[in-house]
Amino acid sequence: MTVRVRIAPSPTGNLHIGTARTAVFNWLFARHHGGKFILRIEDTDLERSRPEYTENILEGLRWLGLNWDEGPFFQSQRLDLYKQAVEKLLAQGLAYRCYTTSEELEALREAQKAKGEAPRYDNRHRNLTPEQEAAFKAEGRSFVIRFKIEDEREIVWNDLVRGKMSWRGSDLGGDMVIARASEAGVGQPLYNFVVVVDDIDMQITHVIRGEDHIANTAKQILLYEALGAKIPEFAHSPLILNMEGRKLSKRDGVTSISDFKKLGFTSEGLVNYMTLLGWSPLDSTQEIFTLESAAKDFGFERVNKAGAKFDWAKLDWLNSQYIHHTPVDKLTDLLIPYWEEAGFKFEGGRERAWLEKLVALIGPSLTRLKDAVEQSQLFFSDTVEFSEEAVKQLQQEGSAAALQSILTALDNQEKLDEASAQEIIKQVVKAQNVKKGLVMRSLRAGLTGDVHGPDLIQSWLLLNQIGLDRSRLNQAITAGS
Repeated sequence: MTVRVRIAPSPTGNLHIGTARTAVFNWLFARHHGGKFILRIEDTDLERSRPEYTENILEGLRWLGLNWDEGPFFQSQRLDLYKQAVEKLLAQGLAYRCYTTSEELEALREAQKAKGEAPRYDNRHRNLTPEQEAAFKAEGRSFVIRFKIEDEREIVWNDLVRGKMSWRGSDLGGDMVIARASEAGVGQPLYNFVVVVDDIDMQITHVIRGEDHIANTAKQILLYEALGAKIPEFAHSPLILNMEGRKLSKRDGVTSISDFKKLGFTSEGLVNYMTLLGWSPLDSTQEIFTLESAAKDFGFERVNKAGAKFDWAKLDWLNSQYIHHTPVDKLTDLLIPYWEEAGFKFEGGRERAWLEKLVALIGPSLTRLKDAVEQSQLFFSDTVEFSEEAVKQLQQEGSAAALQSILTALDNQEKLDEASAQEIIKQVVKAQNVKKGLVMRSLRAGLTGDVHGPDLIQSWLLLNQIGLDRSRLNQAITAGS
């Protein structure tokens, strides 16, 4: 048997972290078994589906490295297939036309609520006579298609994550609607039905999805049987929870993959973290791995039943590891879009070679790619704002004289490099008869506007190459006076 799995997002919103984690598990399982990973877009909700959401989903999966083998297939282009399957169930007497109005359904729900009963359809139109149907049609009633579910039926399957699962037909809410209301023919087929038809047609062997689909699984198994198809294996992964133990939602802030990208997370760091959300590798001490290396070990015997809490600190740490091990040239490519979005201009000597030197300077201190905007802002601004601590440093006795002495030395320096910069500092310390710490702190405050920051000499060299060190030092002398 060739393993065939699928990810089937709905384009009613951007690619969600939960959907993406499900895609990761499907991809890992397929690659582990040398199988196929199939992409299906479930766009039967015509009112809420948007092409921009479809593009966001495709772009997000590509960015994460979750390349698919077949698809994307669109449910909206497969309506004839679904309607044929509905007609088959009608012909076999396994489904029927239900003419119950919305007002009648609401009255039924209110009556059940008053009795403290769970809401369920009472199957009142399951055995209509031709005369009764004709009367309803004469009234102008539209109908839905319902699939028959026997209350006494027990549905059992072995879940690859949760073990034996069992549901009774009486717990499924009565006969299930599989196609929307229509005045004639078969209306829009609904989720629980079309997903089964698709999985049969695409020969899906394993359905891997979140635990919030468990109740759907019981209904879908009945549909597989009714359509005469082999039932796939099921694996229901734990939900992603916030730190309070509730399902991660928009109330928790960022949830879409495109938002994580905007925040400055690398695709490698994010997908590595998602792999660990509910699954642990053979070596429990291993935390950093590629998708390909994770696929070698992946199996549902090490997927947890309990919900996986989303830990921002862990994600930040993993992300920083990938950033710190990214070659300078590639890291530069990753950072340029964030600089461009911030409005930074690449002119006045800020060409590629200079940018790579800047990246080499700030790269080791980055946790997220977007951090580069704040950490490199001083290198893209013609002037500098001095912090309160910097001003205090510049007002210290001897600071202005030291900076003026550095300016004088620069006038006599044809080209500044690391060795000559160190020599200038050494000469100023001797000439001004001050401690080296004073000179270094004053130089940093003057060049960067702060008393803390990246390597001083490398910062000075970068500012010198774009002609900003002299103007900064002159500005600092004025600020300290």
